[in-house]
Amino acid sequence: MRFEIMRLDDVDGAAVDSTVVDAASVNRIVQQAAATGQRIYIRPADTAAR
Repeated sequence: MRFEIMRLDDVDGAAVDSTVVDAASVNRIVQQAAATGQRIYIRPADTAAR
């Protein structure tokens, strides 16, 4: 399964950028975001666009 991870702006919460990763990478990205205080939004990637 693949997930879209969006980095959110600290001021208004708008998505700054996004990336699609496999499930194995999600844990690493969440740990990095927690360590730096970065706000992220994670959702299943749209598989219909493939």
